[in-house]
Amino acid sequence: MTNLAPRNEQSVPAAITVGLDLASVEAVEASIDRHDERYLHRVYTPRELSDCRNGDGTPNARRLAARFAAKEATMKALRTADEPLPWQSIGVRSDGFGRPAIELSGRAQELASARGVRALEVSLTHEGRYAAAVVVAELGGAR
Repeated sequence: MTNLAPRNEQSVPAAITVGLDLASVEAVEASIDRHDERYLHRVYTPRELSDCRNGDGTPNARRLAARFAAKEATMKALRTADEPLPWQSIGVRSDGFGRPAIELSGRAQELASARGVRALEVSLTHEGRYAAAVVVAELGGAR
């Protein structure tokens, strides 16, 4: 068992919020089939679309479903029920090691700043017909 060192008081968050979402890969496939590029460009950022293409250039519905779940989970973590956000104001990118990270822009960034969000962490998974995401928002801590 590993002992975790206590957090420095300056790094202790005042609060965290968590968002969780489950997305259907089949629903994303159906949206792509029905609305094609219009759906893709309304919901996903250019970077997400580039990162979620198969070798032949077609959209990878499993990867896109995970990103859709991450967008929904981020909205839940930001507590946006009273203020819907544009889909493209929340993006998922991968760092150099393939770890996902949330990128906010526009209204999502403004809302996160106004709510004191210091950091967002995300975890994605997909298995079979479903993709899921968990997002944790760290809010301003004690100083």
